[in-house]
Amino acid sequence: MDASYLAEIKQVRGKGDLLARIAQAALSNPEGSVREVIFPVASEQTLRDLLAEYQATGSYQRQVYTKMRSSYGMHYRRLLAPLLETLVFHSNNLAYHPILDALDLLKRSLGQNHHYYPLHEKIPIIDVVPALWYDSVVENLPNGRQRVNRINYELSVLHRLRDALRSREIWVEGAKRFCNINEDMLTDFFERRDFYYGILHQPLSAEDFIQKIQGQMHLSLSAFDAELPQNPFVQISTYAGHWIRLSPLKAQPEPPFLASLHRDVERTWGQLNLLDMFKETELRLHFSQNFQSSASREILDLETRRRRLLFSLYGLGTNIGIKAVSRGETHEKYEDLLYVKQRYIHKEALQNAVAAVSNATFALRQPHIWGEASVACASDSRRISTRGENLKTGWHARYRSQGVMLYWHVERKSLAIFSQVTSPGVSEVASMMQGVLRHLTTMQVQKNYVDTHGQNEVAFAFAYLLGFDLLPRLNGIHKQLLYRPYVGQPDAYPNLWPVLTRPINWPLIRQEYDMMMQYALALRFGTTDAESILRRFSKSHLQHPTYLALVELGRAVKTIYLARYLRSVEQRQDIEEGLNVVENWHSANQFISFGNEGQFPALGNDELELRALSLHLLQNSMIYVNTMILQHLLNQKPWSERMTEADWRGLTPLFYSHVNPYGFFRLNMENRLPLLVA
Repeated sequence: MDASYLAEIKQVRGKGDLLARIAQAALSNPEGSVREVIFPVASEQTLRDLLAEYQATGSYQRQVYTKMRSSYGMHYRRLLAPLLETLVFHSNNLAYHPILDALDLLKRSLGQNHHYYPLHEKIPIIDVVPALWYDSVVENLPNGRQRVNRINYELSVLHRLRDALRSREIWVEGAKRFCNINEDMLTDFFERRDFYYGILHQPLSAEDFIQKIQGQMHLSLSAFDAELPQNPFVQISTYAGHWIRLSPLKAQPEPPFLASLHRDVERTWGQLNLLDMFKETELRLHFSQNFQSSASREILDLETRRRRLLFSLYGLGTNIGIKAVSRGETHEKYEDLLYVKQRYIHKEALQNAVAAVSNATFALRQPHIWGEASVACASDSRRISTRGENLKTGWHARYRSQGVMLYWHVERKSLAIFSQVTSPGVSEVASMMQGVLRHLTTMQVQKNYVDTHGQNEVAFAFAYLLGFDLLPRLNGIHKQLLYRPYVGQPDAYPNLWPVLTRPINWPLIRQEYDMMMQYALALRFGTTDAESILRRFSKSHLQHPTYLALVELGRAVKTIYLARYLRSVEQRQDIEEGLNVVENWHSANQFISFGNEGQFPALGNDELELRALSLHLLQNSMIYVNTMILQHLLNQKPWSERMTEADWRGLTPLFYSHVNPYGFFRLNMENRLPLLVA
């Protein structure tokens, strides 16, 4: 259905600007004809394309509704009764009480077989039935009265309920994920306000907080304004109102000797099997101690358990599965590996094993080779195709295909500190914050590089409150705006006036200061997850005062960042290098997780996470061994004297030209297959 309708739509780009120009032309000459006034601004064909896009989009939405209605009426409706009889819904927001009234109506109507609700029934319509579905829900009678189609109304209520639950405006009594969002807040916040503000390193006074940010904005804007005339890489014009022109970064010199270093690794150690590197990591670090049986008693001896754990984790990490591993020269039966997988391999155990290998790698690094401890990481997602359906599989609009998202946090020297499996619809901002706050390693994250999809104003606000720098690479840099720190200074920063806009709404930040801190503390202490909070602060809740305050704070922080980003070539280069590291990590994912054509089979959510974490553990183990190998060579001549500055800059333990992930290949020309000869 998607292909049949969306493929017919010719997208008209810049519809907002186009409609604005049409309106301006019409108002400037209201007596003129359409051909004389409108067609010079928008051609007849452009208007036809615009109308066709609108009609096709409406047709597509109607088809989506028809499909939903058919599935609900024929199958899913039978779940409505046990759902309403089991769950108790509440809301702290009066704007969502019509949905609760509609749920009460649905519950009262259980067991009735009427196609329409009785005409005397009081039925909540406003804020319950979407405008696009209104004609399907409410039908007009010849006598001028209206009746409500019961099945269509139920579908509308459940549709609105879904959005309200996701934003936690409606919550479920006794639930964990969809509980009352006030329960996520620290109950003793006001009693221990001094202590909690000290944890966030923020001032107790909202006025002091505002003055600090205003000062930072003023310093950044002043420095950018003073340096702009001499900056050869940045130009600001008045094209289309405002336009920032940023020259692309020059390519850095290629490392002259890194390729030779990698060849020397292969000459010295030969082709290493990935399974042997995994085994070596276990023998040195004993990360298998994190895997304990879920059964009441232990029946396997230590060595048997370690061997079967390595085989099972290898099968999951390479995505070939444990059955394929058991077919090799393992001398282990599939049933034995399956037993170990079911009894020992769990999400928490894998996360602890990943943290053990990561922390050991940090401790192993020699500062004169890798530099001081890294405080910066890059985060990005990679789409993984899935065969079949599960609760996290969904359609990704950017990739235009089904799958799940694997979101990684990779520090500057190519070691992943956190991984998570998410649905395509989950905000990358939420995934970014979850990794920064919930990773289990010893690394102290102070900087996080993201692509355009991993940032927004709310993300800048929470990053500032939580004490780390959000450093995005912005694709739409030419349309960015800078906000003013003070009211009543129209002549300040004269070189920046085309891209300067209004002052920040500081009174709103002052009013919501404590609430913003409470949400930041909820993230800091893990009483809720980033996705739940960001769903609450989505664009569908534009009137929420705390959301508006966070957006204003984010605009202030983003202004500080943009001024620094535009004036500093070094910062732009640093961000680009950090994001290149995570792209290299994605490439290694494809090298290691080669099984099933890189697709995850039709599995449940837990199994998907096990495969992702096993891949994480396997790849970090390869980095651990590579770190030892490189340090051995670089501490000896001639490599200790041969490396140039470009080589040190490009040095990474994430390389695999010397690694064989597949297994053994043996060819005996004397042995023949026992085939019948015709």
